[in-house]
Amino acid sequence: MSPAVVTLVVLASITYVFKSAAPLVLGGRALPARVQTMADLTPAALLGALVVVGTFAVGESLTIDARVVGTLVAGVALWRRAPFVVVVVAACAASALVRLAA
Repeated sequence: MSPAVVTLVVLASITYVFKSAAPLVLGGRALPARVQTMADLTPAALLGALVVVGTFAVGESLTIDARVVGTLVAGVALWRRAPFVVVVVAACAASALVRLAA
């Protein structure tokens, strides 16, 4: 496994442990606002990192190919609040068209 994937797995595991251990440790008390903000944003950051690694990495090298176009199209579709199925189909179609043209 590449170091990036190992890092993501470790971070995801730590996030899972924190999220599952917090109710046990804190009981009924609320988290401090700063910690709660970090806990809320961590899964989104990990998902974003996973998308970036999956899009730009092949082994241990950086690559730019049809996946980048598909990811950009998906990002624009999400930004425009398209339904999930439309996002997936648009990203697949864009990647397929780039591969067809290449």
